Formats: sequence, structure tokens, C-alpha cells
Amino acid sequence: MAYATVNDVQNRTLREFSNSELELCRKLLDDAAVIIDIFAARANEDAKKVVSCRMVLRVLGDGEDTGVPVGANQGTQSALGYSQTWSFPATGSSGELYISKLEKQMLRSGNRIGSRSPVEDLVPEGCFEEMD
Repeated sequence: MAYATVNDVQNRTLREFSNSELELCRKLLDDAAVIIDIFAARANEDAKKVVSCRMVLRVLGDGEDTGVPVGANQGTQSALGYSQTWSFPATGSSGELYISKLEKQMLRSGNRIGSRSPVEDLVPEGCFEEMD
């Protein structure tokens, strides 16, 4: 089940999607929902919607033809030598659905300090009460 609609995604762009892009957008929204559920199934529904839209827009583009792939955080262009180099954050790349560092924070699934032991659930309640 997708967390956003095609209209939600299209409302964040400067252009109208073609018929093939509309179909691709639907499929990508379903895929984005699966990826989000793996990272943060209990996240806020509004955050899931925003993150879904952002993930799909990185693949489809936002309508501005800047020559820079959506999601790139560094780039190099040259002229007569025909050279282009783009750098993407973490594991993402152009045309790939991924959750950025900011989006992980939005979903509250970023790096956290702490630990939990699964053995704690096996210990009967009151077992560690203070002894007099």
C-alpha cells in the first residue's frame, strides 16, 4: 500500500507527467512503501507520505532540466573533454529509490545510541526487584 498518490508527487513538480511516467510513478510509490516499511514501519503517516514523494521524485526528476541528476550532492562537468562526475549521498544513485539521511531522520530511523537485549523479554517480571 502506497503512502502517497501520483497527485501528491506531481504537485511537487513543475511539470505534467506523461502517461508512461504516471504508470511508473504508481509502481515506484508501491516500491517506496515497501522500502519505508523496512526502515520505519511505525513512522508518522505524514512523514511516510513526504518521504515517498521525495524518493519517487529523485527517480522521475522534478521538471527542472539543470543537467544535474536529482539527489546528487556533488558534481563536475567539463566541456570539450566530455567529462561528467556525480556524487550521491550514502548508497543512493540516480534512478534508484533510496532513503536519504534527512529522510531517515524524518522517519525517526537514523542512527541511535543505545541497545536492547532480546533476553530481557524472557526474564519474569519482578525478578530484579531490590533485595533487602
